[in-house]
Formats: sequence, C-alpha cells, structure tokens
Amino acid sequence: MTARFTGKVVLITGGGTGIGRATALAFGREGATVMVSGRRAEPLAETVKLIEAEGGRADHATADVSRSADVERLVATTVARHGGLHVAFNNAGVLGAGPVPDLDEDTWNAMVGTNLTGVFLSMKHEIAHMRGNGGGTIVNTASNPVTAVPGLGAYAATKEAVVALTRAAARDAIGDGVRITAVAPGPVDAPMTFLPGEAPADRDARLAPHIPIGRVGGAAEIAAAVLWLASPESAFVVGHGLVIDGGVSA
Repeated sequence: MTARFTGKVVLITGGGTGIGRATALAFGREGATVMVSGRRAEPLAETVKLIEAEGGRADHATADVSRSADVERLVATTVARHGGLHVAFNNAGVLGAGPVPDLDEDTWNAMVGTNLTGVFLSMKHEIAHMRGNGGGTIVNTASNPVTAVPGLGAYAATKEAVVALTRAAARDAIGDGVRITAVAPGPVDAPMTFLPGEAPADRDARLAPHIPIGRVGGAAEIAAAVLWLASPESAFVVGHGLVIDGGVSA
C-alpha cells in the first residue's frame, strides 16, 4: 500500500457501485478523503461504510449530474466540507439499449444527459474550482472503441463523445494546471454488464469468448488505472483515453 493521495480530496460521481465504488475504495486506501456521489443515497452510504471499515475517510452527497445546479452544489459541498478538491473521477453513466430506428427519445435523452452532458457539467464546475486553487486532475469514464455493436448505438455515441470532449477540455485546461484524461473500459464486472436476471457465472460465460484475454475485467483493474492517471506518476499524460479492455479493440 502507498499513500499517493494523502491530504487530497477526491470526488467520484457514480460512486455507489461497480467501477465507481472500486475506485473510491482504492483512493481511500491511498490516503485520500473521498466524496462519492450518485442519485441514490443507499449505495453511496454503503461505499462510505466500506471505506471507513478499512480505516479511510469518506463522505457522500446525492446529485444528478445531468443538472447543472446539482453539480455546482456537489462541488461546493465537497469543498466546504473537506477544504478543497484535488481529484475528480467523472464516472456516472447509464446504459439504454435498442436499435437506433426503434430507440425512443426519452432513452436517448437520458443517456446523453448523464453520460455526456453530465461529464461536461462536472468538468465545468470542477475546473472552475481547481483553476483558482492550485490545479488538479480529472479522469472521465468513456468506453472501449468497439462499443458500437448492434443495439448500443446511442450508448456508443455518448461514450465516443466523452473521448472527444476529454481531448478538447484537456487542451483548454492544462494551462491552468488542470490535467484531464479518460479511461475507456471494456467488459468489466459491473452492474451495467448484466442482462436482466443474469447470474455472474452466466454473464462471464456469455462475454468471455469475445475477450482475447479470456475473462471479464475486474473493477479494481480499472480503479488502478484511474489512480495512476490521477497521480503525479502520469504527469506528462494529457487528453489521453486509456483503453482497458482485455484486447477487445486490439
């Protein structure tokens, strides 16, 4: 165990489950004060409990990242309670499936609102604080480059847009000491990879044949990459989307 983030305040959206929870735990183990956010309080409280059980420091606040006022309040609450904001992991996301000709507009708007607008609003308000307070690092969650399979066109569009937005925002903000990157996970052990009612073993058997490494990724493996991108160890990495997909896009 290291302490790369001792004295740092980390904000994680989508921190109640999956990659968000695994990353929150990883930051907690490395000395950070972790603020987790999402729409539902119960899973956030459970994440906080898990971090505190390991001796870490954590807090939670609900927010809908598709609403600017919510995000602005979330950043302000984080700073007020914990004295600053040094790292942000913009991970909140939703998945809606369906062929493009049949996809209803509500599903499209929900995915764009959370997956894309949510990242834009999060960066907007995070950068506004960081640029006047010594800088910081931001990591966004995109997806592996071959997400555009039948039935996932809308989801793929939002995640590809996150990569482009990350690149542009990184150029906009680096002069102010704010370094922005993204992770692009492939099939990972997270709630979003399950079909309705599917058991973990069945999910793994369905996905593993399509992954060159032969298995579904672990959420902790994505978390390790996020911590590296947020740390001084990656100080020369700006605007990059790190693909972590077991070889799917190779």
